[in-house]
Amino acid sequence: MISTLLNDSVKATGLGALMKGVGMVTRFIPIPQPTLLVGPGSSARLGQAVAGFGHSKILIVTDSIIAKLGLLKPLTDALTAGGAQYVVFDAITPDAPIPLIEKGIEFFKTHGCDAIVAFGGGSSMDASKAIALAVKNPKPLRQLAGYLKGLHNPVKIYAVPTTAGTGSEVTVAAVISDPERQSKLVIVDPRMVPKMAALDPALMTGLPPHITAATGIDALTHAIEAFVGNWSTAYSDGMALSAVGLIFENLRLAYTQGDNLEAREKMALASTYAGFAFTRANVGYVHAIAHQFGGKYHTPHGLANAIMLPIVLKYSSPAITERLAQLALRAKVGTEDEDSEMLAQKFLDAVDQLNRDLKIPTYLEALKESDIPALAKAACHEAHTGYPVPRYMSQTVCEGIIRQALPPSAAKASKPAAGTRKKKAAAAA
Repeated sequence: MISTLLNDSVKATGLGALMKGVGMVTRFIPIPQPTLLVGPGSSARLGQAVAGFGHSKILIVTDSIIAKLGLLKPLTDALTAGGAQYVVFDAITPDAPIPLIEKGIEFFKTHGCDAIVAFGGGSSMDASKAIALAVKNPKPLRQLAGYLKGLHNPVKIYAVPTTAGTGSEVTVAAVISDPERQSKLVIVDPRMVPKMAALDPALMTGLPPHITAATGIDALTHAIEAFVGNWSTAYSDGMALSAVGLIFENLRLAYTQGDNLEAREKMALASTYAGFAFTRANVGYVHAIAHQFGGKYHTPHGLANAIMLPIVLKYSSPAITERLAQLALRAKVGTEDEDSEMLAQKFLDAVDQLNRDLKIPTYLEALKESDIPALAKAACHEAHTGYPVPRYMSQTVCEGIIRQALPPSAAKASKPAAGTRKKKAAAAA
């Protein structure tokens, strides 16, 4: 036991030093920022702008529901009025899988396109980025996973998000699913950042409350993990704190009053600010675990983040007390005359309460005890090789963290009987 603890401690110290060193390098990598158009009707204004850029044909990447609801019309009307040609690929599904991305690549080539408008939620954004990079770097998508694996610049991307959560309209990453391996692929390249994005709250008023809730907590997770991680900068801190303030002020309102344009616009801005923050400062264990849930069970990413955020925050809290205190002040759940420990606890409580108010479940119905070791192993690998987490987990600790998300029936079944626990304790002694 002692040797195991020592090994974990040494490993954590080494990983922490390594990731801090990587962070010192990454903060100097230039990350482009898109031109932002904000407010009702901004999707049409983006169409007007793109029509003037002289593209031969534009591929609009979206899903069938958005197409059927007519949400594309302001954009496509503006493109047509500006003399631009376009085609629509509306086959995107949640957690867009490799075979679907490959169909999108062929669609792009067949129709002679030279630019992409990503229109929709995170899956449409991520699919668009993967298509844009793969078109110019023709090799298997698995070989594009990781950092800067494309030799050539991707085609130009423009973005119109229809949810306030992923922040993908301003980020360097694309996450797609690998159904064969039941995992997620993360492609990272600053050149995939869209050139222009429209934050149009009018497109978000029809979102169902449960999607508003999950995507809103997704944005909150981005902001928090960027703020408490070891790659934070003054810039990322400012963006993260702004996002947290806006989310605590507006998410409940957007959830209960879906047609409130002001709340929707502020949530769209919060999502974008959080995207700016984690693009520079990265994320942590919440995302590492959520990606495994998505790959294994096809759990919507925002929901997976929302379930795991309170659990991981409680584990990390001893290492981030001062940071949690700052978040409490920005969320307006505490006052400056309170000490850091009290403020930190108030923020943890506020996240729990926000999840309750939004009817976020405390467990993942699909999670199975037998899957936990493999999920934890993959999550630790992802976090330890890519994320500047503030407090490291061993494989065993990560399994325990994930186990807290078991549904009640499975959680009860996974607990050993009292007699068994006593026998194990006696044997250990």
